[in-house]
Amino acid sequence: MNQFREKMADWMRGRNGMDHFSVFLSWAAMICLFLSWIPHLAIMSTVALVLLIYSYFRVFSRNIAKRSEENRRYLLCMGKVRGWWWSIRNWFRRLPGRVRQAPEYHIYKCPQCSQKIRIPRGKGKIIVRCPKCGNEFQKRS
Repeated sequence: MNQFREKMADWMRGRNGMDHFSVFLSWAAMICLFLSWIPHLAIMSTVALVLLIYSYFRVFSRNIAKRSEENRRYLLCMGKVRGWWWSIRNWFRRLPGRVRQAPEYHIYKCPQCSQKIRIPRGKGKIIVRCPKCGNEFQKRS
């Protein structure tokens, strides 16, 4: 088994090998292959074959400089996509507390000092006491 591994390592010496772009192309080919099972998307099997052939061409290519440049451009594009995705994800995580807590709490401002006060829903009319200034006022929860 070691001899086979050494022969494969010798054969791959000087070739590009698997990089991020080749892995992406392989996964895209697999997804296209699964989509080709849908009756109206039969063309996807051809797309999957082309992607797989190009992926293996990249893996066995000896033009490492060109393949590295392709991989660099792919990584730049994916960095932009990931940055866009993370910014959307973080925006939802940073939603104001008022929006996140709306199903369970009412959030009122004290009329005297404008301190925000969180009151649980479903308690009816209650007298709220501001923890900051001690002002009391009546609100519906």
